[in-house]
Amino acid sequence: MSLTNGRSGKGKRGILERLNNDEIVIGDGGFVFALEKRGYVKAGPWTPEATVENPEAVRQLHREFLRAGSDVMQTFTFYASEDKLENRGNIDPKKMTGFNVNNEACLIAKGVAAEGDALVAGGVSQTPTYLSGKGKEHTQAEFRKQMKVFQENNVDFMIAEYFEHVEEAEWAIEVCKEINKPVAANLCIGPEGDLHGISAGDCAVRMVKAGADIIGVNCHFDPTISLEAMRLMKEGLEKAGLKSHLMVQPLGYRTPDVTKQGFIDLPEFPFALEPRVCTRWEMQKYARDAYNMGIRYIGGCCGFEPYHIRAVAEELAPERGFLPEGSDKHAPWGDGLRLHTKPWVRARARRSYWEKLNPGTGRPHSASLSRPDSWGVTAGNKELIQQSEKTTDDQLKPLFDHSQE
Repeated sequence: MSLTNGRSGKGKRGILERLNNDEIVIGDGGFVFALEKRGYVKAGPWTPEATVENPEAVRQLHREFLRAGSDVMQTFTFYASEDKLENRGNIDPKKMTGFNVNNEACLIAKGVAAEGDALVAGGVSQTPTYLSGKGKEHTQAEFRKQMKVFQENNVDFMIAEYFEHVEEAEWAIEVCKEINKPVAANLCIGPEGDLHGISAGDCAVRMVKAGADIIGVNCHFDPTISLEAMRLMKEGLEKAGLKSHLMVQPLGYRTPDVTKQGFIDLPEFPFALEPRVCTRWEMQKYARDAYNMGIRYIGGCCGFEPYHIRAVAEELAPERGFLPEGSDKHAPWGDGLRLHTKPWVRARARRSYWEKLNPGTGRPHSASLSRPDSWGVTAGNKELIQQSEKTTDDQLKPLFDHSQE
């Protein structure tokens, strides 16, 4: 089949229309990690005030994902609930509000989506209110503040993502449904289930029963582990006699050594993860494996750069019937290397070379695996009660002591 570069040319259609037609929807990648590396997001809070402070940086990253093949421009509203923005003295509410951050994120995403055949998804994620044990009413009140902005901006659908506990995801789904838009819901869990011990299969069932139209996992785990969690979710739905569209948006890092909490337990998190970055060829395998599993919404999360999304789009181009615009400068499987001046590099212009390559790290004494911290702290533990004031040195000292035990 001859493939053209560009978009499908079918015009803008809704997320459920596409998925109901068994079409592939390619998500975007990780914004907070990408923008932190570029100097626009602060590691620690990981909040998206860049939508107000540096909108061009956010806009450019959206454009890069669009060019790479993304069908969805997800608003940069990860951790944008008011309680998270103001948590531990992160931002001054007198200078910037949750409304500003969320509204600007919508305007930026809508503007870039209009440049292509892309949808706009509003996004909500886990809250300090839930982690602090304040209950359903207070947690949903935080979501509703954001929902008002998404409704006013008429986003195409909602994504409730990055939930460690299915209970909070259910509460988020209920609020997302209030604006009468399709809802996708993702947990940041692996095959062991959520942090309160609920299995992956049961989590899937609960999200569907709560009203989600699309369910899956995002973040915390690599593509291989995330797909295993998806397999268990799919089995859970089948046993319960339920159907749902499936989506997956894993890390762009390899994490075979993680425990239940995922990559945030790794000693390299967050400033030394680069040796774990997946190659573009590994992303092509991930895309094919996800498609063969029956997943049709395929994207990425932290560590997923635009070239990773391009790899997903290129792998699935035969099914989609077109290549992304970003493939103009990228020949399949290294074929562009045939133009290289050095003969040994030209010899790498073939699929078999890159598929079989086992990359080195360049670090002679580095370990192949790490030992996760595994503190076992989650919602319900006093250590997770959040505060609006900055963390003090006195509060940090027992944490330092514990980490040295």
